[in-house]
Amino acid sequence: MATIQPQTQDVITQTKAWVEQLIVKYSICPFARREVDRDSIRYLVSESSRLPGVLEDLISECEYLDQHPDTETTLLIIPAGFEGFWGYLDLVDLANELISQQGYEGVYQLASFHPDYCFDGEPEDDPANYTNRSPYPVLHILREASLEQALASYSEPESIPDRNIAFARRKGRHFFTQLLATISRKTAHKSDN
Repeated sequence: MATIQPQTQDVITQTKAWVEQLIVKYSICPFARREVDRDSIRYLVSESSRLPGVLEDLISECEYLDQHPDTETTLLIIPAGFEGFWGYLDLVDLANELISQQGYEGVYQLASFHPDYCFDGEPEDDPANYTNRSPYPVLHILREASLEQALASYSEPESIPDRNIAFARRKGRHFFTQLLATISRKTAHKSDN
């Protein structure tokens, strides 16, 4: 039986809600609020569910960022084809290799998010995993120069991951599953209207 793919606008709406209601609201990334306020985040849905197409979208998006300096960052959202976390990690590895091969090493770097994200060596049910769990698989393309500048202006940037882990464990799994379910329901409700 074929699965019904979510509509592009629903995917973007859910991802934006996740950024605003989790990443920004709880300062998971302390640099995200500025970009949300500036409307400099690009949300792009890959129409491909296969590796070659997604990698092609990735490089096309790097080229887009080259030509659009006012766009700070892109979230390349992959709603189909990489639902399994291990297959997604293979995509991330190949995407990083391709970034390097295409001459973008030092220009762009990737951050990765997935609905089943699990940090290496941590149990799957550890709430800390939710700092990288998103409604859909995402390759987040970051401008390396901007990232370095942001980190340089932040007091003790190395403390961010530990702070996020402590926050996530304090909030617990239920908090995050409820938040993601609420984002999903709101999007579905808007689509029905």
